[in-house]
Amino acid sequence: MRKILPLLLLLFSLEITGQVLPKRSLKELINTQEPGWNLISTWMKDAKNKIEVLPRSQSKAEAALVQAQITTRSPMGAVVYETGGILIDHGWIRILGSGSPRLPRALMDWNKGKSFSQEGEQPSFLLIADDALGGFFALNAGALGETNLGKVFYLSPDNLQWESTDLGYSEFLQFCFHADLESFYDGLRWQGWREEVSKLAGDRGFHCFPYLWSKEGKDINKVSRKDVPLIELWSLYSGQDK
Repeated sequence: MRKILPLLLLLFSLEITGQVLPKRSLKELINTQEPGWNLISTWMKDAKNKIEVLPRSQSKAEAALVQAQITTRSPMGAVVYETGGILIDHGWIRILGSGSPRLPRALMDWNKGKSFSQEGEQPSFLLIADDALGGFFALNAGALGETNLGKVFYLSPDNLQWESTDLGYSEFLQFCFHADLESFYDGLRWQGWREEVSKLAGDRGFHCFPYLWSKEGKDINKVSRKDVPLIELWSLYSGQDK
């Protein structure tokens, strides 16, 4: 079996020596002594970027947490249980939670068919967030390289290469809250992007043509942009079929 970090084994209920970790109940997954949301809340207080925490549905949050099998002590479990998702910088980045009308994608539901096929199957990566251009952020559990396990990788629409950010999940959240996103997305934001992105649904993204990885598509202000289902961009950029 491919070597996986122990943390990921706990997070995703992966197989261990032929055994599957017992599925934990909702009560076992909710940590009231050291809730991870308290830590995330402190990170958001002095955030440099605009943050919108989407409201959760209690029933959907509970179902999503049980499906993910991550305790709320961890930041990832806290995001899944406490939010319907988090929008960063006018909705440019969408961090997956338990789903909401504005971001109708729960963490594990969105990953099914992409990083794993069936419940209980070992995921080789985990999609945790994406952006308005169809750039995807994923935790590496082996499929994105034998090094940088447990780190967040980014698949950019301007080169179609998975590149490590050298950030864990907690560090990625802090990056979204505090980093200079203008510099990170240098060359990928057009004039008037805030107005367009703020109207974009959380399960859709902008398809650009000419493609951003082509010579003709290097100037983002000169390409055409079409609002399409995000799954289409995932299929196009990742090479996976729908």
